Amino acid sequence: MQEIGVRPHERLEGVYLVRLEDGSERLATKNLSPGVSVYGERLIRVGSAEYRLWDPFRSKLAAAILNGLRAMPIRPGSRVLYLGSAAGTTASHVSDIIGEGGSLYCVEFAPRVMKEFMAKVCAHRSNVFPILADARFPENYPALPGMTFDSIYCDVAQADQARILSDNADLYLRRHGGALIAIKSRSVDVARPPSSVYRQEIEVLEERGFRILERVRLEPYEKDHMMISATFNPP
Repeated sequence: MQEIGVRPHERLEGVYLVRLEDGSERLATKNLSPGVSVYGERLIRVGSAEYRLWDPFRSKLAAAILNGLRAMPIRPGSRVLYLGSAAGTTASHVSDIIGEGGSLYCVEFAPRVMKEFMAKVCAHRSNVFPILADARFPENYPALPGMTFDSIYCDVAQADQARILSDNADLYLRRHGGALIAIKSRSVDVARPPSSVYRQEIEVLEERGFRILERVRLEPYEKDHMMISATFNPP
């Protein structure tokens, strides 16, 4: 049995790799709320810090990182708008990455899911702010007048995912801000090949002022999904 150890991720600030007792390495973030597990993930204490293992089968962002994502606009100190936070699995790790110097505003339209998110995530983290609203109508968000964000993370199971991200970017993303969008091919069109759906959504993003930086398929962790990283530079 080996000694547990941790090292920073070689490319991404705020992301770590934990070496476990069997010698395997797992993705992790430094826990902003020590002692609190959000979705049953294992907590690892190394020295004075606690780390949360990050499950790529539960989080598309973790899957993208393990599959080689390099252009990650979420970093310590970032102000992030998160569309489709659900119960907070990925959002909680984003909260860890941005740290106490950052802020994370999370949009979720399902009241029951939002209640769970607030109990599991918001109650334990001072940098997370919930917004009960429909991401398709960003003009109706109650708490964001005049605010701009460094980046937007979009994970919504809708047929017009790229349009939803673009509409939010028009109102809230600063010029040259970053975006990550998890394209779910089957939510757009279950009958078409995923590659055709990805091209269609990328064309929408480019028409709306995004420059595509990176495309990462999420198999084997998520079937028929692609993570796209882009920067916002409207005319």
